[in-house]
Amino acid sequence: MEMQPGQMAYDRAITVFSPDGRLFQVEYAREAVRRGATTAGVVFADGVVLAADRRIPNPNLAEPASLEKIHAIDEHVACATAGLVADARVLIEFARLTSQINRVTYAEPMPVELLVRKICDYKQQYTQFGGVRPFGTALLVGGIDEGGVHLFETEPSGSLTSFKATSTGGNKGPVMELFEKKYAPNLDADAAILLAVDGIRQSLEDPQTLGQIEVCTITESGGFRRLTAEEVQKYSQKLPPAPAPASGAPRSGRS
Repeated sequence: MEMQPGQMAYDRAITVFSPDGRLFQVEYAREAVRRGATTAGVVFADGVVLAADRRIPNPNLAEPASLEKIHAIDEHVACATAGLVADARVLIEFARLTSQINRVTYAEPMPVELLVRKICDYKQQYTQFGGVRPFGTALLVGGIDEGGVHLFETEPSGSLTSFKATSTGGNKGPVMELFEKKYAPNLDADAAILLAVDGIRQSLEDPQTLGQIEVCTITESGGFRRLTAEEVQKYSQKLPPAPAPASGAPRSGRS
């Protein structure tokens, strides 16, 4: 985003609106998300699948378990993160604590939408006060409760949107194009996983790195389940031949 000299005064503090009603620090936080790794979520008949591009900077030396992009929040809800790693970790811990407080208080799982609204309320507070900055991360939150299957996207501004299939992070355009073409209601689990994995493949500069992605499902019968690397590889082998390498996919040390 190009900054004009007269706009610099509105760029210094999160609490100051520009004359056209913009908070530049929130927009910069969105840019941090756009520079992050790609994530995807797809709702299917019995649950939801989340997938994320786990960029391993040095596969020979890095410990893959330390680079998780998909995190369980509770038995019935999980999230995929795109943006600043540390910011995502703080939000995940907040979500886990909030969910457990609800279980202790009401002896039942926390409704997914209520949990997402609590996360977004927390994020929105960091756009109102001086001395803080917005969270530079977006969460795709998927889960299942008495109200059905849910998939939400949360933004640095604190807004939330419900989707049947969506993507966040870097180079999400090709992923959304694929979902718009191929998503259908009431997919089975295998079809949804294939669609999510294919979506992540669309965003990669080198489709051969598909083995580095993470995939999980959340269902009523099985709860949160992370697919093994071998399972992900089997799904990737079922995909049609890889398209030409995507261009413009950002590379950074973000989540």
